[in-house]
Amino acid sequence: MPTGMTYAKAGVDIDKKSSSIAALVEQLKFRRSGFGKPIDLPGHFTGLIDFGDIALTLCTDGVGTKLLVADALRKWDTVGIDCIAMNVNDTICVGAEPIAFVDYIAIDKPNESLTAQVGQGLEKGAEMSNMTIVGGEIAVLPELVVGFDLAGTCLGAVEKNKIITGERIKAGDALVGLPSSGIHSNGLTLARKIFENNGIKYRDKVKGLPRSVGLELLEPTTIYVRQVLKLLRKHDVHGMANITGGGLRNLIRLKKGIGFEIDNPMKPQPVFKVMQELGDISDKEMYQIFNMGMGFAMVVPGRIADDFVKEAGKGARIVGRAVSKERITVPSMHLTYSKY
Repeated sequence: MPTGMTYAKAGVDIDKKSSSIAALVEQLKFRRSGFGKPIDLPGHFTGLIDFGDIALTLCTDGVGTKLLVADALRKWDTVGIDCIAMNVNDTICVGAEPIAFVDYIAIDKPNESLTAQVGQGLEKGAEMSNMTIVGGEIAVLPELVVGFDLAGTCLGAVEKNKIITGERIKAGDALVGLPSSGIHSNGLTLARKIFENNGIKYRDKVKGLPRSVGLELLEPTTIYVRQVLKLLRKHDVHGMANITGGGLRNLIRLKKGIGFEIDNPMKPQPVFKVMQELGDISDKEMYQIFNMGMGFAMVVPGRIADDFVKEAGKGARIVGRAVSKERITVPSMHLTYSKY
């Protein structure tokens, strides 16, 4: 049985990924001026563009190796939801409403059944986000792609005086977690290797999971758009984070000099416990790769936290508070993260 599995051993080194991103960003120095100039929020979840009284937001993301699970089961009707979710959940982090989307499919050969099913998921995700898919592209690239890849780009909008930057977060603010639906669309390279190395197929059932491994991994990413926008219309929110790749380390991005102590973490879904046991993975690795039950986080003033949670919906809870040290801690597990 494998022991001590990590994301790096599975083939994804998140520290090297970060340095690669930094090397790319270092080259991107040109800035448009005047109308359409960027509104700089370094390290945030979406880019912002000055558009007069409003700011447009623009972000892009894909589904990742979750697509390999879909290929193995020949079940592609939910990955479009993931593609939408990965983008719109980033968009709302600054208070913006998603309004339009374009998708991109790179495929080795045309496959009508596959693209029709992908379209079903994209349509469902767009409806859940109250957003129009205004265009897209299918590229047939037999010498470059094996199978297919799916990504998309989301356009959003927010009034400039309502942008949520995270700058108003202060020590003592409450951190409210919204539950995930499971693994979402991050860390699938590690998840797949865990089951593969233990000789478990996607159609197999394992103790602790109510359905097959493949269906568990394909559970669509939760779309938080309607839930979060409703809360923003009624409450004072200081910051928001989409808990994706990087797990709890995403919270470090919200404000320089501020961190969070998580003394009441959400309960992870059974799939995380099964993977951790099969891969002999440390708590520290699990919480910096996967969402571990908390798919989205919102920072609100402590005085409104209880009322906020009541309106936030099923499963929402206060998981911790903001502190004046730039690190994330989970005291009950002796976990500390000091960088994104």
